[in-house]
Amino acid sequence: MAVTTFLLMFATAAAHRVARFFVKRAMLTLELITQSDDSRPVFVTGNFNGWTTRDDRFRMRRIAAGRYQYTFSEPLNLHEPLEYKYVKGGWESEELGPEGLPTANRRMEVPKGKVTDIVPRWKKHADWYDPKFFPEIQVLSKRFNLPQLRRRRRIAVLLPWNYETSGKRYPVLYLQDGQNLFEDDAPFGTWGVDKQLAALAQQGKGDFIVVAIDHGGQERIREFLPYDSQKWGEGLGRDYASFLAETLKPYIDDKFRTLPDRTNTGIGGSSMGGLISIYAGIMFPATYSKFMIFSPSLWAAPNICTEPLRFAGSSDTRIYLYAGGKEGAGMIGNAQKFKETVERQGTGRAQFRLEIDPEGRHTESRWGVEFPKAAEWLFV
Repeated sequence: MAVTTFLLMFATAAAHRVARFFVKRAMLTLELITQSDDSRPVFVTGNFNGWTTRDDRFRMRRIAAGRYQYTFSEPLNLHEPLEYKYVKGGWESEELGPEGLPTANRRMEVPKGKVTDIVPRWKKHADWYDPKFFPEIQVLSKRFNLPQLRRRRRIAVLLPWNYETSGKRYPVLYLQDGQNLFEDDAPFGTWGVDKQLAALAQQGKGDFIVVAIDHGGQERIREFLPYDSQKWGEGLGRDYASFLAETLKPYIDDKFRTLPDRTNTGIGGSSMGGLISIYAGIMFPATYSKFMIFSPSLWAAPNICTEPLRFAGSSDTRIYLYAGGKEGAGMIGNAQKFKETVERQGTGRAQFRLEIDPEGRHTESRWGVEFPKAAEWLFV
């Protein structure tokens, strides 16, 4: 009897171990349904693989026409929440929403079970933009000197597709966090500015130069921080803003056919990049009149709303401010407070557009969706 009991207990324990093993290994299954199918392979990418595309480890299995499946069978250390997207190759072929525009990242608070997703459309050059309108991308230098900060940085310029032949002079938009603006393999996703500019140009819009300034990596927060902080230490925002206005802008105006006046100069960024763009306007009100501010980290420098916003007093000032409802409790409230401050100090002279997406999250792809709308309002 004792032997029988022992064997029964052993078998039960073994069964539990096997069950736990398979539960752990079959943690999540994604099933994809798409009516717009073709021969390109489908991959799932996300914060579980650093947003790498064409990763054969995460290539989906085609189980029928327009149906794909992928099971995370390995005991991966998936993020919670999990963020992911579907691509047919790389970011040049990412999933699109019903209106044909890139969508925000998909999100799963607890990554387990079986989830069925629908992709109505995929990005293709043929139905999104004509490649002939693609901007010319020039890397000015991988080690451009920032004398105010005593360090170097990659800086790239996106020129209108017909820059070499047009003979025209162009407005300029200076954007922060250059690593996330146009590279398909950007670690946190991409705005897709190069493709958005091509789509705008195809519509007869987007006639401006974009200057993309890489952030400083581990020094990013301090470089974009206007004031000293007990949490992050010395704020280097004043030096960074001085670099943009006093070193980089004169260089760009000298090297390219720009319209260098305030009316034709814009600045922008997202998160901390949005914060430093506001501060650059405070420091150099005679330099910038157009502001593309996405999800600014106003919480990191609440005193910014007590600064004299001299740029707000000019009628040619345009401020496009975006905030998402799922970026944190204070995002929308801070954005509204900033709008009220601008309108009060400028006595309503500045043109202000506040866009709020109740479902908007703090992601590069969401800012990429907002970019063409902001660019059209600011520059057209």
